[in-house]
Amino acid sequence: MKRLLIAVLCLMVPACAFAADNSYKVTYDGGSLPGVKASKTVKLYVDPTLVRIVDDKKEVINIPASSITEISYGQDVHRRVGAAIGLAVVSFGVGALMALTKSKKHYVGLTWANGDQKGGFAMQCDKNEYRGILAALEGITGKKAINSDSMTVKN
Repeated sequence: MKRLLIAVLCLMVPACAFAADNSYKVTYDGGSLPGVKASKTVKLYVDPTLVRIVDDKKEVINIPASSITEISYGQDVHRRVGAAIGLAVVSFGVGALMALTKSKKHYVGLTWANGDQKGGFAMQCDKNEYRGILAALEGITGKKAINSDSMTVKN
């Protein structure tokens, strides 16, 4: 009986490992991806030589890692005033504390030039995954990500 259990477990563990999805769920924020609307949740796959965007199991675009020209990242920080006002109606003390909290959104941008095909897009990433996405993109492209928050804009 033990041998049967061991044999079953030995077959199940590798099967579970292959079933794992190695994608990142990101929210497309805008850019030049055909057929994808802003605020749409898509999957980002970072393969050794390719970056793929998949929308509902349909590949939107394949970007060779060698054609990526820039990786950028930034944050959008704002206070949760609306939620604090709503909570203040019920409990003033908690609502006042809520007004002091901040919400951050993490964005990663890519630009590429592959022959005559040029483009770029921005995506909103989960706060727990954006560092992994940046590390993966930097690793396959050999380019360092640019912090867009530290850039100064001159008009």
